[in-house]
Amino acid sequence: MTNNHTAPARLEIRSADDIAKLLDHAILHPTVTRQAMLDEVRRIAPLGVASLCVRPSDVAAATPVAAEHGVAVGTVIGFPHGTTTTATKVAESRQVLLDGARELDMVIHVGAALGGQWDVVASDIQAVLEVARQGKALLKVIFETDYVTADDAKIRLCEICGELGVDFVKTSTGFGYVKQADGSVGYRGATDHDVRLMCKHSPASVGVKASGGIRTLEDVLRFVALGATRIGTASGAAIMATARQHFEGVAAHEPSQGSGHRQHEY
Repeated sequence: MTNNHTAPARLEIRSADDIAKLLDHAILHPTVTRQAMLDEVRRIAPLGVASLCVRPSDVAAATPVAAEHGVAVGTVIGFPHGTTTTATKVAESRQVLLDGARELDMVIHVGAALGGQWDVVASDIQAVLEVARQGKALLKVIFETDYVTADDAKIRLCEICGELGVDFVKTSTGFGYVKQADGSVGYRGATDHDVRLMCKHSPASVGVKASGGIRTLEDVLRFVALGATRIGTASGAAIMATARQHFEGVAAHEPSQGSGHRQHEY
C-alpha cells in the first residue's frame, strides 16, 4: 500500500473496479462488536475498495486483515463532533498511525467554525496534518455540513484546507444528527450543492470526499460527476454488487453478512 501527498486524479468510470477505487467503506457505528468489524473487513477488503475506515480502537486488529488484500485502513479523528482538544487529536492520530492507519479523517472543531474562530480551526487542522505527514498518511478534513450550513463558512474551510495542503475535504460524518421539522432526529449527509461548492473552492491538489447517506451506485456516479474523488459509505458491498451488474452484466448479489450484523448506513 502506498500513499502520497497529492489527491488522486479524477477517475474515468469505465468498470466496477473504478468504482471500488473510489470507496472508503466505513465501519464506524458504536454498536459494532470486534468480531462483526473483522467479519466486515473480510467481506469488503476483497472488493478492492480504496480503504476501510474503522474506529480508532479497531485499527490494530483491522490492519493485518485488510493488508492481505492490499487495502489501506483509515480511521476517524475527533469523531464525530470534532470538539476534543487539539492535543487529544494529535495523540489519537499518533496512536492510530502506530497501529497501522494510513488515512485519517478528522472532524474540524465545529463550534469554532460556527463562531468564526478560523485561527483555531486552522491550527487544529495543521497540528493533525503535521502528524499525518510524519506518518506518511493522507488527511481528510470533515466539515460536518449538517452543522456548518452557511456557504461562506464552507468556502472559508476550503480556503484554509487548500492553504494548508490537506489531501481531501469531506462533507460529513453521517452522524450529524439534528432535530427535523417534524420532531424526528436525522441527518442530510452529502448533498449535490455542497459537493459542487467544495469542488469549486478547493485547489486541484485537494480531493473532495462525499460522505453521509450514500447507499447506491446512482449516488456514487452522481457525486463523481459533480467532482468528488472519494466516496464514504457503509454500503460498499451493495454498491459493488450493482456496479458488477451495471458494467459486467453480473447478476447483482450482495455477499452474505457473515456475522448477521447490519451495518449502520453511514
